[in-house]
Amino acid sequence: MKKKSDLIELPGLRVTVDRVVYEPDAETPPERPHCFAYFITIHNDSGVRVTIKGRKWVVTSTRGEVIVVEGDGVVGKCPVLDPGDSFSYDSCHLLDGNSAVAEGSYLGLDEQGRKVFTRIPKFRMNLPV
Repeated sequence: MKKKSDLIELPGLRVTVDRVVYEPDAETPPERPHCFAYFITIHNDSGVRVTIKGRKWVVTSTRGEVIVVEGDGVVGKCPVLDPGDSFSYDSCHLLDGNSAVAEGSYLGLDEQGRKVFTRIPKFRMNLPV
């Protein structure tokens, strides 16, 4: 039997990576000169309302360096998604190398108070050749 505090992967809550774009003209710090904008949509095809409370990103460079980014909300918001709703946004990752893979998850609460999550599909960020 699951306890209420268990984290569950909610069927129907899903993420699409709509686009990844290299932004060569973005202002970046010298130690991370490569900017990749990404466009994400969180879809709620479940039968319950979900509030997205946080996220966790794992970015792995081709050199094997791993950066983990965790925080509250999504771009400063905690979107509430009724069944059938979606939430789209864009943000960016700054890299120091030529290539990396990003993946992660969004964490939330459903209307029954259950802690839920959905995975962010892996996507690659490669400098144009």
